[in-house]
Amino acid sequence: MGFLNNTTVTVDAILTKKGRELLAKGTDAFNITKFALADDEVDYNLWDVTHPNGSDYYGNVIESMPLLEASPDETQVMKFKLLSLSKLTTNSLPNLILSEENAITFTDDNHTQKQIYAETENVTDNTYTATISDGTVATFSGQGTSQSDGSITRTFGKTETITIVPSLQITAGATANLTVTGTDTGFSSTLAITNNWVTA
Repeated sequence: MGFLNNTTVTVDAILTKKGRELLAKGTDAFNITKFALADDEVDYNLWDVTHPNGSDYYGNVIESMPLLEASPDETQVMKFKLLSLSKLTTNSLPNLILSEENAITFTDDNHTQKQIYAETENVTDNTYTATISDGTVATFSGQGTSQSDGSITRTFGKTETITIVPSLQITAGATANLTVTGTDTGFSSTLAITNNWVTA
């Protein structure tokens, strides 16, 4: 991870393998239909209402901070996504909580399934979308949808649980990420998955 010069307008992006394939086909094939914004690099504690030059300079330090380069590691970026909520009915921000707070690790001694449920505090999410970034590391017990990039997705309700099961590996240490996103709020939470369960 590095920093970008924020004196010019810059778009820094990392494309997936599928994204590069579509881009190579031309602009008709490569169409961005969804995107998310985040402010991970902003420290709002630096907002200085005591600045001697007045209110125009309260955010001077924040606006001068370097911007982060794009990173493909979803456990390290996009933790604080920007979202739109009703001004009339919103009194507090949503917080998506997963029943498993720590990273998931499957081993030879402990390769049993993990049950996960999600809850969104302060705002209601009626359904959630769970995505395992690499289906060769772990998968869902029951119905899941394989994507062209090798990930697997599954939708579940707010009172349901999903079950994660490890895939048998040839070598230990394969990793993936489980990302659960509330379909109503767009808020998400990510857990790392490590699979050390290998063949004899």
